[in-house]
Amino acid sequence: MAPDLIGCFLIKRISKNKFLSGVIVETEAYSEEEASCHGFSTRTKRNETLFGEPGCFYIYLSYGIYHCINIVTGDKDWANGVLLRSIAIKGENERIASGPGLLAKRFGLNQSHNNLLLSPRNGFWVREGVNSEIKENIVQTTRIGISQAKDIPWRWYLESSRSISKRVKGDKTPSTDKCWFPSSYEGS
Repeated sequence: MAPDLIGCFLIKRISKNKFLSGVIVETEAYSEEEASCHGFSTRTKRNETLFGEPGCFYIYLSYGIYHCINIVTGDKDWANGVLLRSIAIKGENERIASGPGLLAKRFGLNQSHNNLLLSPRNGFWVREGVNSEIKENIVQTTRIGISQAKDIPWRWYLESSRSISKRVKGDKTPSTDKCWFPSSYEGS
């Protein structure tokens, strides 16, 4: 699911006819069978959402400061999630949502949105994007910012985006004229 989200849109309804949307350009996957997943050792009140219905936000506070936004995936009662690491927003600073904490801040997401089902009715949703334009442009690598199971290659990012939180060593940020953005960018 994590690589399939690259190129999709995260959309927030601001008002009846106003939306904030951006293209998901970096993700990481987490699953109960590996030590860096919050559901690895046991099910708790804190991680209960991660074991819940697919398609809900699982939001937690990292270092007591930054909110991290995950989408619950897989099967109910099995902890699986995709961390949204970075989003590119057309017409805004390319770094405004390039990292989990910045992404949460820009979209106004916090722990009050934990366990919220993603749907237009609830004000946040994911819409299929333009994956066919970018399939060959996705980098798969190891996850970052974790201390356990860090050698598992479960991070993906859009190589031609300038909004990536951290690139693989030797992968240079593309120049603005080579930067990719969907040819048909819509907000809803």
